Amino acid sequence: MTACDTCVVRNRAICSALDAGELAALNSISRRRSLSPGESLMWEGEDSILVANVIDGVLKLSTGTEDGREQIVGVVYPSDFIGRPFGSTTGHGVTALTEAQVCVFTRRDFDAFAREHPALEHKLLQRTLGELDRTRRWMLLLGRKSAGERVASFLLEMSERLVEQGCQGTHDHPLARFTLPFSRQQVADVLGLTIETVSRQFTRLKSEGLIDLPSRREVAIVDREGLVIEAG
Repeated sequence: MTACDTCVVRNRAICSALDAGELAALNSISRRRSLSPGESLMWEGEDSILVANVIDGVLKLSTGTEDGREQIVGVVYPSDFIGRPFGSTTGHGVTALTEAQVCVFTRRDFDAFAREHPALEHKLLQRTLGELDRTRRWMLLLGRKSAGERVASFLLEMSERLVEQGCQGTHDHPLARFTLPFSRQQVADVLGLTIETVSRQFTRLKSEGLIDLPSRREVAIVDREGLVIEAG
């Protein structure tokens, strides 16, 4: 039994387009790697030598500003693909926010494999277009939405993306309760707000009965429909 046979995201990741023989070939050029919170997998501006599927955990994509600050530009979850295939440099850093496990390939081996397997290239293109759509929605969120709408949208996305799914992908209902993999400061960085504004919005949403906050990082969605309306 190979690592692909026991992979909990194999029916949702880009490799779901492959048959058993192709999966065995892909498994032969991959390796599993575990990451601790704060550990980096890729660094902005360096040579693109790795690509990976996220098996477990949450990682952030970040870039540095000219004055040395970090800007979180994206978040990846189980079954997401990270790295820059067919590219020479990495456009952003990739760092684990939680305990994480990834399936890593050297970019050269992955590029060669993808060229020989059009179904995998097609799946990768689908993922890329999906990521482009999410980026456009995020531009709308940051450019047009109010602070309250941003926080509500963020919590709804977390409830959908933090779902734990097995190999068959059967547990796909949004979570009613979850633990944020972010600190309040990181939430503020992601949403383009101050930490004080984020804290005020969390408190307001709780006082209005839309969410509950059992602890500083735990969130319970009490009124999903109301939170959807709040998100605009």
